[in-house]
Amino acid sequence: MTDPTPRRIICKLGTNLLTAGGDHLEPSVMEAVVQQVAALLEAGDQVAIVTSGAVTAGRARVGARGVRSSVGARQALAAIGQAQLVQRYDSLLQRYGLTAAQALITRGDVTQRRGYLNVRNTLLRLLQFRVVPIINENDVVADEELRGGAFGENDSLSALVANLIDADLLILLSDVEGVYTSDPRVHDDASLVSVLRNPASMLDAAGAVGERSRGGMRAKLQAAQRAAAGGADVVIASGHEPNVISRIAGGERIGTLIPADATVRDSRERWLLAGLHDGAGVDLDAGAVHALTQQGKSLLPAGISGVRGSFERGDVIQLYDPAGVAVAVGISNYSADETARIRGKRSSDILAALGYNYGSAVVHRNNLALLPQPDAQPDEDSDR
Repeated sequence: MTDPTPRRIICKLGTNLLTAGGDHLEPSVMEAVVQQVAALLEAGDQVAIVTSGAVTAGRARVGARGVRSSVGARQALAAIGQAQLVQRYDSLLQRYGLTAAQALITRGDVTQRRGYLNVRNTLLRLLQFRVVPIINENDVVADEELRGGAFGENDSLSALVANLIDADLLILLSDVEGVYTSDPRVHDDASLVSVLRNPASMLDAAGAVGERSRGGMRAKLQAAQRAAAGGADVVIASGHEPNVISRIAGGERIGTLIPADATVRDSRERWLLAGLHDGAGVDLDAGAVHALTQQGKSLLPAGISGVRGSFERGDVIQLYDPAGVAVAVGISNYSADETARIRGKRSSDILAALGYNYGSAVVHRNNLALLPQPDAQPDEDSDR
């Protein structure tokens, strides 16, 4: 008997993969991806594609190959290339009797809970219609990049989408085979990690960002942590591997698997874990980390030792332990400036320090979600 609940699978495709290292979209790569996606839908799965490549397609169309562009020029190239990108996906999907739907998302669309739910409902309805959403960051209007507030790369966007649609599997494909113990371009003894239960433990080993991509392995690991915390298995693998999507979806071990957090997350926690921030947050002392992670307490100003980046009241921020590892995310009751002025103080001193009071907690426990913190060592021998 067929499972009445279809699996939801997200395939994220990087620019270096789609161009095969060149200056234009490679038709054979896109054809192979669509063929595998069509097979998954035929088997009863629901599939969304998070794709890069709009700017590259725009450059190729107007003859601006190899030119590094300003943000404004990049937005213009994205407007040109996005039409080309979606048209190619839709044309390929039509060969299998399928339809593509364009979905362009910005940080502002999902930062507020209502917008998040609207995007979620639209994507879920498209999947129910057996349509393949072609998802990209809306570079045309995402001028937050000028202030460091855009998604910055589609790895983060794919983690957001995984939490939006309650995905079962997120496949991050690029031109790398997976996560290595160190940068294989520098260290000959680097080995592929088969199963990784704590992506944060490998951030220092992540390689640098490539010339064409805005992501890199660090971004993939951070995205994997977010998606796995929300309940999705994540696989980082090379898109050049034959039939890689079908094989991963079929259970074959390829690349690096980051298993899903077994904890069942409610919708609000998924929203918090979706990655709607740029790393801004606060550093905690050991006592505050214990209170949050072991006792279910709120974050009080007394437990804050430092402030990272810029954020406003109501923003989702990251909470870091003394080693610099993010242990939780939550909605801040105070701005970065306000938090810096009250950090280390008792809650009863907030009024005197600021002249007003938004509550005793910087982050209330009801607006907080913990990130998984398993053993730091990669597990290369575990079974999927």
